[in-house]
Amino acid sequence: MERGLTVEQVAERLLCSPSKVSRMETGHRTATLRDVRDLSEIYGITDQAGRERLMTLAREARQQAWWQSYGLQYSDYVGLEAEAVSVSDFQSSVVPGLLQTADYARANHEGTMPRLSPDEIERLIEAKLTRQRLLSKPAPPAFATVLDEAVLHRLVGGPAVMRAQLDRLVEAASHPNITIQVIPFTVGAHPGMESNFNILELRDTPGIVFVEGLIGSHYLQKPEELDWYRSVFDRLRTLALGPKDTIDLIARMRA
Repeated sequence: MERGLTVEQVAERLLCSPSKVSRMETGHRTATLRDVRDLSEIYGITDQAGRERLMTLAREARQQAWWQSYGLQYSDYVGLEAEAVSVSDFQSSVVPGLLQTADYARANHEGTMPRLSPDEIERLIEAKLTRQRLLSKPAPPAFATVLDEAVLHRLVGGPAVMRAQLDRLVEAASHPNITIQVIPFTVGAHPGMESNFNILELRDTPGIVFVEGLIGSHYLQKPEELDWYRSVFDRLRTLALGPKDTIDLIARMRA
């Protein structure tokens, strides 16, 4: 940087993490208007016209994100996911959102607390189906998911909905950028039994772990946290059936 500041020093002044500053620098995260204002102060940009131009660019950048109009509680995650070069996903109880059918997603939303209105549920489903285009865009990210076998047995929405969802998993597994594995019940205890998490690997910046639960969502960015979750995911993949045996298991359950 021209002012001789490190990423860590800028992050300290912004009261944020160094990875956030790195993502803004490389274009992997959109800067808020407040970020632009504070960064202008830090970098000594005193020209008013220059500041206004940066503010305008920040407004336009935020308007371009399709997910902003949905008001999603996890919009930050969707933005990061859209820039990921790979996504490693573990689910202990539900099919990953990127692979859910509309009916399966609807049944999940209908079971949440507090209850959502029908209009709210349809809005969330529309957002989810739009989000799924990520996996079929040109040069899509690699998506690897490990599911506990319990995911396949839970009749979300009833037998007909679940059969269609299993069909969707089989179809998705035929894509070269998608890998699906299942940890069978016979494995017994494993490191992911009480958790769901996603690891996002980003281009030119450190990865991020997204952990979701009843008490809320957490973003983990420290190197030791990333290393731990990567090692856990590797262990889960080792315990799981291979991709072909996984699809054979899903096909048998579908039948």
